[in-house]
Amino acid sequence: MAINLSSVAAQLLTPDVIAQIASFLGMDRSTAQKAAGATIPAILASLADLVGTPAGASQLSKLLSQQQGPNPIDLLRNSGAQGLAQMGSSMLSGLFGGRTVDTMAQAIGKFAGTNDNGGKSLLSVVGPLVLGMLGQQQRDSGLDANGLASLLRSQKDQIMAAIPSGLADQLGAAGLIDKTVAGARSGMATAAGASERVASGASQAAYAAGRAQWPYWLGALAIVLGLGWYALQRPTEPTVAQSPTVTRPAAGTVGLAPANLTVDGVNLANQIDSSMGTLRAALPTITDDASAQAALPKINDAIAQLDGITARAAKLSPEGRSALAKLIIAATPTINQMCDKVLSTPGAGTLAKPTIDNLRAKLDALTKV
Repeated sequence: MAINLSSVAAQLLTPDVIAQIASFLGMDRSTAQKAAGATIPAILASLADLVGTPAGASQLSKLLSQQQGPNPIDLLRNSGAQGLAQMGSSMLSGLFGGRTVDTMAQAIGKFAGTNDNGGKSLLSVVGPLVLGMLGQQQRDSGLDANGLASLLRSQKDQIMAAIPSGLADQLGAAGLIDKTVAGARSGMATAAGASERVASGASQAAYAAGRAQWPYWLGALAIVLGLGWYALQRPTEPTVAQSPTVTRPAAGTVGLAPANLTVDGVNLANQIDSSMGTLRAALPTITDDASAQAALPKINDAIAQLDGITARAAKLSPEGRSALAKLIIAATPTINQMCDKVLSTPGAGTLAKPTIDNLRAKLDALTKV
């Protein structure tokens, strides 16, 4: 029997995991359980869309195959939710782009009753859990990029059905999923309500018309039965990641210290976000010689920032270096795509090539700290 990706990922939301997420987000565990469980199929739906193109499928497969070191659950256990969120933010931005992640975070924040920052934190914590599960499935099943894409696409209907209606409405309004799918549940609920109203009206009509009007009564009954059949045939909405009982973890399992990525008073995770943001803003502007000349100083500034990160990374603990490498690995697919586009641009590609080669060497070195 084929696996259900939403259900497999939901099993990762153990009471201990939920307790850490709730503590990190400052919400009660019941709310954290509901929000985290809803975020899982939302991420999977976005991934199913991403692999709709060969480039997206290759990007996801490459990211999963590059995952090294402890799995996300171990990272959460050892480094806390903050450490996991730092990795997740970079991974998701590398896959979807910062704007899409921000839009998704807004929708999740509204559904969960938090602000946009709360939605982004939740997305950043749950994202690595989902990607870690997919990576494990890919390795266990020996899937290549096309096989992984087929697995995700084959479960698109199941994944969409697992998104709670409130979140589906938010995602649909934001243009992240098909609005017709987002509105399916409300439409089905309307059909069910219509079935009840028709049933009531049919009974009254039959009583008033009497036995002589039995064909009309029978027609109304047929409508009721048809609507009822439609309502019964729709897929029931599964409850995602609902543990039978969420118990308080034993002392010492919550509030573990996050991975220390601060060296000499500098937070290296923030430095990476800053340098990647500079690159994502500068590289797409290169379309000719003039724009390359304008963008190269900004790219060199980002490279200088990466040099500073490399110098300080040697002072990190082994766990910190591993977490830092994961941040770089997650961000590089998008940067590499942008670099490839620049290099293929006549004139500008030749001008930018030495800088881009230097940039790629710096990024590669940081994945091996």
